[in-house]
Amino acid sequence: MNLDPKKMADWQIAEAAEENIKPIFQLADEMGLEKGELLPVGHTLGKVDFMKVLGRLENSPAAKYVDITAITPTPFGEGKTTTTIGLVQGLAKRGKRPIGAIRQPSAGPTFNIKGGAAGGGLAQCVPLIPFSIRLTGDIDSVTNAHNLAMVALTARMQHERNYDDEKLAARNLKRLDIDPDSVQIGWAMDFCAQSLRNVRIGMGGKMDGYEMDSGFQMTVSSEVMAVLSVARSLKDFRERIARMVVARDRKGKDVTTADLEVDGAMTAWMADALKPNLLQTIEGQPVFVHAGPFANIAIGQSSVIADLVGTKLGDYHVTESGFGTDIGYEKFWNLKCRLSGLKPAAVVIVATARALKMHGGGPPVKPGARLDEAYMKENLGLLEKGCENLVAHINIVKKSGIKPIVCINSFHTDSPAEHEIIKIIAEHHGATCVVSEHWLKGGEGALELADAVIEACEQKNDFRFLYDGDMSLRQQIERVAKEVYGANGVSYTEKALEKIKKLEADPVTSRFGLCMAKTHLSLSYDPGFKGRPIGWQLPIRDILVYKGAEFVVPLAGEVKLMPGTGSNPAFRYIDVDVETGRVQGLY
Repeated sequence: MNLDPKKMADWQIAEAAEENIKPIFQLADEMGLEKGELLPVGHTLGKVDFMKVLGRLENSPAAKYVDITAITPTPFGEGKTTTTIGLVQGLAKRGKRPIGAIRQPSAGPTFNIKGGAAGGGLAQCVPLIPFSIRLTGDIDSVTNAHNLAMVALTARMQHERNYDDEKLAARNLKRLDIDPDSVQIGWAMDFCAQSLRNVRIGMGGKMDGYEMDSGFQMTVSSEVMAVLSVARSLKDFRERIARMVVARDRKGKDVTTADLEVDGAMTAWMADALKPNLLQTIEGQPVFVHAGPFANIAIGQSSVIADLVGTKLGDYHVTESGFGTDIGYEKFWNLKCRLSGLKPAAVVIVATARALKMHGGGPPVKPGARLDEAYMKENLGLLEKGCENLVAHINIVKKSGIKPIVCINSFHTDSPAEHEIIKIIAEHHGATCVVSEHWLKGGEGALELADAVIEACEQKNDFRFLYDGDMSLRQQIERVAKEVYGANGVSYTEKALEKIKKLEADPVTSRFGLCMAKTHLSLSYDPGFKGRPIGWQLPIRDILVYKGAEFVVPLAGEVKLMPGTGSNPAFRYIDVDVETGRVQGLY
């Protein structure tokens, strides 16, 4: 089969490659799943009964654990998923048994500017269309479970307004006395819909609900998605969901999903969603696709469950962290690894010449706009200046006790001289550096990367967390701000400071994990600050608390939980061939 990424769109390559896709039972057999552990969803998709697998392999040794992260990206992304898939294919070419783990894409970016998240070229996860649209319904389940909590909350508020205590008791309800000004969540949907950030609900008569201000957030930013990402079992998920806070009463006490008696029904919506989805690379290696939180507004990782299963079934497990090392890897390092108990044997930083030129002062790269010609031509001055950003990311990974591998994700417009400069600078600052052509050549193009990862996994590292649990939340935030982002310090709004003092005084919340929310387009809080910004303070405007996920989420800058749809979204180019029923134009 002659597949040429230079001449074919990603969806065309995926469509052609799917003619030779492995049946799901063959894939499951090759990766060591036993009867009853695979739950097929059609011919080429499946879910895995993780509880059976983990029970059977409880005492088996764990695979080499590899994380893929990146430099600060352009709005188009720099190819972390492509590199994850390429590395899995390259390791297989070297005779290893690799398994990948990536996040399920949100419909928001898929139908907006960024497009899909299945990789690209000859390093893709297939089948592409179900991967990108609906998959097995996990995100729909998160949306429904989240909105069910809001249905329970708003219905209870209406009934408590309309009925006295005697009538509530007759309906086996107790008065929760919910404060309408202290509702903690809104509604969820999986599209970028800026017009729904702020809405008024319950308008009409007293039978039309409780009138109040509300709003929508993107499903992937929901606490339900966060709990899906970090839960280790159905029991763990059930307990966490019960602790999810939806509002406060008029005395300031938390009102949880358990108080609303909706936690069991939410778990029922999510029970199947906890089982990881099994797909494959274009070259037939297994890939788990599970959970889809963004890294700028959430934890930004595929699920702990997928990694626990993958490390038991393969000898190399390659997972991906969202966006750059400053937010995706920082949360992998200090949150996910604490929760899973897994420690990485190697870390790969994906870099591209085009992103480094942007950080060196190149023309603005705008979402939805055509890439400027300056990025298609050799410019060693811009590139070298932009490598300040790469060095910052190398140093971030080194702070975790690991020598990183810099993977230059090669574009056909790059020059050998540009690659050489990146390599010299990366190695001077203590990283291994390789050029990889997985986009163009698949696994064959990733052999040098695979060899570097194999070698790194054989070396001992000194993996350590950035902060320990004895530090206060403000001390943790300051350490991340200074040592990861490069800030001089941290400032708080009055509201944020009041909240964090209360959290630190509470013996429960003071131990929660720190999940920072900030822009992914800069090491700082401001997406306009490129390169390696210096001489700035991190402004914390508010603090969110996810008591189910056990996260404290400081909001830095103007990051929003509901992104907007741009003027040239991807949905304009997606259609269906009415003769064959095949979806076309997805990228």
